[in-house]
Amino acid sequence: MAQGSSIEWTEATWNPVTGCDKVSPGCKHCYAERMSNRLRAMNNPRYTNGFDLTLHDDLLTLPLRWKKPRRIFVNSMSDLFHVDVPEPFLVGCFDTMRQAHWHTFQVLTKRPERAAELVHHLPWPSNVWMGTSIENADYYWRIDELRTIPAAIRFLSVEPLLGPVDDIPLDGIHWVIAGGESGPRCRPMQEAWAIALRDRCREAGVAFFFKQWGGVNKKRTGRLLEGRAWDEMPILHVAGSSIG
Repeated sequence: MAQGSSIEWTEATWNPVTGCDKVSPGCKHCYAERMSNRLRAMNNPRYTNGFDLTLHDDLLTLPLRWKKPRRIFVNSMSDLFHVDVPEPFLVGCFDTMRQAHWHTFQVLTKRPERAAELVHHLPWPSNVWMGTSIENADYYWRIDELRTIPAAIRFLSVEPLLGPVDDIPLDGIHWVIAGGESGPRCRPMQEAWAIALRDRCREAGVAFFFKQWGGVNKKRTGRLLEGRAWDEMPILHVAGSSIG
């Protein structure tokens, strides 16, 4: 069985790698680190190392056993392009995604520069979407790196949104996910930031998905922006048809 996900923009998660290191302000209150430590305390064998980077070779081909097509978030508990993930392991992950053509894989990284370095060593089938995280305007450079990757769908996760990004460059981007930070000591997101980003996406013709306001109780704050849900998904054009 696929591991279902409560993340609004995906349907399942696949974690052949767990653990990571903080590289930018968006990492400060990392939910994956918090969850990893909780799972280690519960004696989950996958998290014996807590949030130290760990490869799970036995999970490398897991999606091939999931027969029902679904959107799969790759490494919700890590970063596939962490410098300590060996290139052969990365090739193995991408080979699985290529073979499992009935799924859509959503790869999200804070290290798009490494993905760009390896672009000619990896297959980029149309069912592999590639994204990067942008928490404020200081990280627009990640978008430049993302644009060099020949993914059919390139997307941004602007979460947690920690500052205004109303001038965010969206050329070559197909989808933007936005949201506030949740959990203990979460940093607030201003409504004006979210509205300006939504408007920027509409002007650029980019699909916009508003994930959450966040806060200590994200269910209570909800995910409506100006009175409605924004659940837009990117459209992939394949051989004269549209898949979204």
